[in-house]
Amino acid sequence: MFAILRTIRKPIRLLLLPLVALALSACDPSALGGLSRAGGPNIDPNAPVPVALLVPRGGTASDNLLAKNLENAARLAIRDLDGVKIDLRVYGTAGKAGTAATAAAQAVADGAKIILGPVYGEAANAAGVAVAEAGVNVLSFSNNTTIAGGNVFVLGPTFDNTAQRLVSYAKRAGKEKIVILHANDIGGQLGRNAIQKAISANGATLSGTVEYALSQEAVRAAVPQVKATIQSSGANALFMTANSSTALPLLADLLPSSGVTNSTSQFIGLTRWDIPAQTLALPGVQGGWFALPDPGASAAFAARYNSAYGERPLDIAGLAFDGVAAIGSLVSSGKKNALTGAALTQGAGFKGANGIFRLRADGTNQRGLAVATVRGNQVVLLENAPKAFGGAGF
Repeated sequence: MFAILRTIRKPIRLLLLPLVALALSACDPSALGGLSRAGGPNIDPNAPVPVALLVPRGGTASDNLLAKNLENAARLAIRDLDGVKIDLRVYGTAGKAGTAATAAAQAVADGAKIILGPVYGEAANAAGVAVAEAGVNVLSFSNNTTIAGGNVFVLGPTFDNTAQRLVSYAKRAGKEKIVILHANDIGGQLGRNAIQKAISANGATLSGTVEYALSQEAVRAAVPQVKATIQSSGANALFMTANSSTALPLLADLLPSSGVTNSTSQFIGLTRWDIPAQTLALPGVQGGWFALPDPGASAAFAARYNSAYGERPLDIAGLAFDGVAAIGSLVSSGKKNALTGAALTQGAGFKGANGIFRLRADGTNQRGLAVATVRGNQVVLLENAPKAFGGAGF
């Protein structure tokens, strides 16, 4: 799972909304009653289809770079469409929810039949609310599943998808007795929940849960708890939510020093252990498992982007490519209802920048992921990403 730092930072506040959902139902697009999951505007498949792309242009320097990458990737995907014409219209949101809502409403007034973006969770939620009554679907670039539903889909990689892939692999590999180690912040709790759901769905065993506060002292104090939990439960796997910018480096040092190693309790990571590359050199992650997008597809997309624009794309750029690819695939059917919720969630899915993916009826997504380990400070694939839905990993 790649990191979109502000995608995590801004929409976290949305997690407070369920506490006042009755008073603020307008914060939930599905509460407006203007769009069923099967809904969406009709299109003329024989004419250019108006598509709005909402990017954080006009915000910070990093926002503008993000906006540039997303627009570039979307236009790159348009080049691949055979016989399908997309009228791409780009709107800046400055990374703000209010601006995103205004831009989304203007895009629909301008004739947009579907909206790609925006990036940040609050902005995507606001855009969805703004166009729900018009019956227009929003394919946001967020990975915050708390905003998914109604007319809003999230294209970003999710904890649920990653946890499902890794627990499924662990179960088949005989590492089915799992202890979860997570931070007690919102990200850690969401990660824990995703792992718990995956354990239940795959018939594995939850052998215990250990949490820690976001401090070195708390992380150190959690290590003996992990060891005791593993010993008392007979667990043979430790699933961690920590990433390279938080507790993972410290845990990778402290756990083996306490006697908890990959040889006794298989380490599994919910985040990408190959980003940044320096993480691969940590002794404690050697032999650990993590998931990543289809390496072949990702490399091919990066090479094409570099050839077209003279630089490597940001990881998030692939989501804009995915959105256009999905729209083009559906429009090529020649059906007027090609962009309804029912069409968007068709089970066969789509081929995107980082492999196969499909949209789910609850507004989340499912992506084909590879399972990898770390050997000699290098990424080694244990199981390739599936090329179609229905195979290993699904």
